[in-house]
Amino acid sequence: MNHPYVEIPELSNLQSGSGLVRIPHQQDVPFTPRIRALVDTTEFRRLSHITQLGFTALVYPGATHTRFEHALGVYKNALQYLWQLGKDPRFAATIDVHAAEVLIVAALLHDLGHWPFCHLIEDMSLEGIPRHESFAREFLSDGHELAEVLRSEWGIEPEEVLDILVPRSDTAEMRLVRSILSGPIDIDKMDYLDRDSLHAGVPYGRNFDKNRLIHSLMVNEAGDGLAIGSKGKTAAELMVFARYVMFSEVYWHHAVRSASTMFARAFYHLYQQLDLSEYFKLTEADSISVLREQAKGTLCERLVEGIFSTKRTLYKRVAEFSFYESSDVFELIAHQPVASLVQWSENLAQRLSHRFNQTVSSTDILIDAPPTHREVEFNVEIYSARDMKYQPLHVVSPVVDTLAQKQFDDFVKRVRVFAHPNIAPQCLEMQDFQKLLVQSVKDSL
Repeated sequence: MNHPYVEIPELSNLQSGSGLVRIPHQQDVPFTPRIRALVDTTEFRRLSHITQLGFTALVYPGATHTRFEHALGVYKNALQYLWQLGKDPRFAATIDVHAAEVLIVAALLHDLGHWPFCHLIEDMSLEGIPRHESFAREFLSDGHELAEVLRSEWGIEPEEVLDILVPRSDTAEMRLVRSILSGPIDIDKMDYLDRDSLHAGVPYGRNFDKNRLIHSLMVNEAGDGLAIGSKGKTAAELMVFARYVMFSEVYWHHAVRSASTMFARAFYHLYQQLDLSEYFKLTEADSISVLREQAKGTLCERLVEGIFSTKRTLYKRVAEFSFYESSDVFELIAHQPVASLVQWSENLAQRLSHRFNQTVSSTDILIDAPPTHREVEFNVEIYSARDMKYQPLHVVSPVVDTLAQKQFDDFVKRVRVFAHPNIAPQCLEMQDFQKLLVQSVKDSL
């Protein structure tokens, strides 16, 4: 077959069905000697000791899958994307075999810089905390096994991979490659929606036609990103809805957010005592041990032990505010720096101490809110062969316009107040809890 990438061993194996490993759910992943060489490095193997969804397993017990498994799934998607896009003359003319191989490697290594509970820590936007994509440089620098394997087995310089993960150059070719790994219909999202849904035991993230979407892929009008043929429109709409429901029912489930907020508050108080460059290289189990040790004898101990000890003690939800039901409170608190959320929580704890005539610790009340940055909107072009015209998906789809363009975060992410179980019943009985919360916020503004 006259396919531009047919000589790439991983793509050949994908088509022939040889040299495969199996990952859930019934996915055959090409495992060539040079892929094995990457996977067997110390730097990559650590991903098998970092869970994909962190605290979600407290609510969905099966969601204990790892970044290692997810990375293999994203790599498999990269091969499927390349096989489809190689049939588009514009793509083949832009992306040569070497660039395609760099993409394959970047797909496998895209989470290399992840540390335990990474997205949760990143969302806090604390000073001195790098983005995980940048932290990947720690494992791709000279002297590491991974850098040696890239050069010897692939003929790829580590900087070529990093240029995809952390954009340095700005060409149409690189924007096109990056859109495959990070964009509205990227290979990362294509895997995590399906995989997270599978392991959580819910149908929401699997209810879109993945194959139909892949088979409709093409280059966009500008030649620097992905587009979808009109036959993939319905599949894209279902993917938008899958993402919306997964955020609503899984990633931002109130009990998941309770544990996440407990961790975030403890980390906020403790992180300056940590050697972060070393802490972020730890496995999840080791990082938990370090944090538990740091929290001993502090006000954070109950927070850390409540989520990591053998006896789970999650804080209770005592108030919740959405953009569409309580817009005044939501807009007051959402997208504010974590330092403000901590200060407001402490102010509220002081007010409750006076109200209840008992000591309410400064860490007994936690405020959770959508982070300062927003999720990437689902902005992709649909090509109509009949009209020979590209149009944004949200223009031709009211579903996408509603669920992906009109502030996705405001639909699925809530402002919530959590309280230690000892005081939660009293908070729930209060008639003016919202008023007290708003006063605690406004006093600090």
